[in-house]
Amino acid sequence: MPRDGLGFAGGALLLVVLLFGATLWVVGRVKQTMAINGFQALWADALLLGVLLVPLALLWPVLRGLGQARSARRALDQGDLIAARVASAEAHTWAWFALGYAAAWVIFLLLVLFFIANNVAVGRTFFQLELIASSFELVLRAFWVNVVIFFFAGLLSLVWGLIIAVAKLLPGRPAQPIRFLATFYTDAFLSLPSIIVIYLVGFGLPLTGIGFFRNMPLEALAVLALTLTYGAYMAEVYRAGLESIHPSQWAAARSLGLSYGQTLRFVIIPQAVRRIVPPLLNNFIGMQKDTALVNVVGVIDAFNQARIIASNEFNLSAVTTVAILFILITIPQTRLVDRLVERDRARMRQG
Repeated sequence: MPRDGLGFAGGALLLVVLLFGATLWVVGRVKQTMAINGFQALWADALLLGVLLVPLALLWPVLRGLGQARSARRALDQGDLIAARVASAEAHTWAWFALGYAAAWVIFLLLVLFFIANNVAVGRTFFQLELIASSFELVLRAFWVNVVIFFFAGLLSLVWGLIIAVAKLLPGRPAQPIRFLATFYTDAFLSLPSIIVIYLVGFGLPLTGIGFFRNMPLEALAVLALTLTYGAYMAEVYRAGLESIHPSQWAAARSLGLSYGQTLRFVIIPQAVRRIVPPLLNNFIGMQKDTALVNVVGVIDAFNQARIIASNEFNLSAVTTVAILFILITIPQTRLVDRLVERDRARMRQG
């Protein structure tokens, strides 16, 4: 027999009431903190009023759930099991809707309490608006260094990774030494943390005294280090894509008279690249974040600039600015990866 869901919807109503009480208490704490710090603003009061009204909006799905639960109870009393099941499912759906948003709101309230903890010490440490505004231009100018390093390292690692992947797949005994070197390279650099490679390349190569490396700017050495590191990751992605192509494609191309190189260029690589775009973009996102590691060799990137500001001001708000900049350029790429993955899944379902 189906349940009417009245108890579940009633529990959701009780939770919303408790949530309103918790929100009222948090708003009171915020008002108390504002009074202690002598902060008064009409927009802040309006914002707090809006925050207080948010839990009341959850009463709508809860009341919808209670209504469906009563419909399920009436259907059960009349012996209409189909209508009871439909109404009960709707009641549970609306109750879960309210519970889901209530959980998200609880997390928001905890973040607010964390922000105002110890007389807004957290807010002053990480979100001092005056310091963020005054240092934003310096941090943004230094962030351009991260973008340039990422751009060149990304292009070079794409090319280098493809070369390594092709070298690992070369056929025949004469290519065995090349396959061994390519495999050793990927195994070695997949095992090394990026910061160690950046440190060794950034400091070690200039110390060798070789003119070419001694005169290279630090940004170029950082690009070289990231290319060596992420070239190994790109190579593995390329290799997986190349090996995913059915052997019949190789056989058909060779039977038409194409050489091994022509088969790769015109048949295999174009098909493989379409399959590996999402993981390649994921590697790009990882490389983009790892550009912050170049500060260990003295490159004045966004993170290094923010560290300098933080040491002078004894405040980490400039570092928060760097974090926000990385988030702003990373989230669109992440959503693009998700969209490409979903497009591939839709194409497979259609097939």
